Amino acid sequence: QVQLAESGGGLVPAGGSLRLSCVASELAFRSYVMGWYRQAPGKEREFVAAIWGTGSVTDYADSVQGRFTISRDNARNAVYLQMNNLKPEDTAIYYCGSTYSSSWEIESEYDYWGPGTQVTVSS
Repeated sequence: QVQLAESGGGLVPAGGSLRLSCVASELAFRSYVMGWYRQAPGKEREFVAAIWGTGSVTDYADSVQGRFTISRDNARNAVYLQMNNLKPEDTAIYYCGSTYSSSWEIESEYDYWGPGTQVTVSS
């Protein structure tokens, strides 16, 4: 069974940067699409970004396009989310998930999730 573990969250001022990491305990890691989602207090969990197994295709939510970059290192079974120019509305718990599905913007298509890491952006 795949186990995912996020790290790298924290408290930053608006305009700052953070890099989130997610490590998977699965040797078939390169076969999975990896996604980042987030959930703010009182809101539904929402799609942030996704990356194909080869890393050749990425996708972003409109709200983070141009500020966030998703990448992966299959040799390390890791996926990353570089977040720049952070805004207070980016405050949320960030989760990484894995899926075989091409419908990576649909939360229910994901097979495994990590426990999440808190990101707080102060104004």
